Amino acid sequence: MLCRRTVSLSGGLTGLRCLVNLHGSSCLRTGATYTQGQSPEPRIREYFYYIDHQGQLFLDDTKVKNFVTCFKDKQFLVFFFDRLRPNQSGKYQEHFPFLSLCGRERNFLRCDDRPLVFTHLLQGPEGPAGSPELLSYCWGGEKLSLPFRPETLYMHPASGRLYHPCSERVGGVGLVRSALAIELSPSFVYAPERGQSGQPTHFLWKGQQHTLSNELARCFPREEEGGGEGGG
Repeated sequence: MLCRRTVSLSGGLTGLRCLVNLHGSSCLRTGATYTQGQSPEPRIREYFYYIDHQGQLFLDDTKVKNFVTCFKDKQFLVFFFDRLRPNQSGKYQEHFPFLSLCGRERNFLRCDDRPLVFTHLLQGPEGPAGSPELLSYCWGGEKLSLPFRPETLYMHPASGRLYHPCSERVGGVGLVRSALAIELSPSFVYAPERGQSGQPTHFLWKGQQHTLSNELARCFPREEEGGGEGGG
């Protein structure tokens, strides 16, 4: 059964198989040659996607990438990201390191920074006094979320981008989108002698001071600057 793509454009929902490349032209923008919807073998279709540092998902060859042209249908987003894995297919692995399989569709994904981007902080299912808050990712609401663990937040010393752990199947590290990182930034505590020019040491959350573990530092090679195609 093929995935049904539903894209919100100008407030309406329109079922589309493809947003761009309607004439079957090949794309070379990533260094990989492909055609959206190509069929390399009978009854198999291949599509190519890109996720930006705001957690917005696009067909990779969409020329103008913004909120209007990204995928917004939560059902599709949940289906796509629940099936996301490292690309071990032997195809396009260098340029599209992640793959989401949907029946007879192969959905290849490349990313600006990380394949999983935390977009919203939600109250836990039992309300303010109950379960811990949830970090929602990739615009999927509660259906794409995991518990917020303040002590695991990691601010990259070179890029200034903020990260939080996620599933190991997508690399173990998720990016916190810039708008949410700005909301959280007043809660960081810095060593007095370094101020905000140094790394934060603690995070104040709901009256409790959490010592930052910096456990995610091991996931970043020293030479990695944490930058991508877009800003922070």
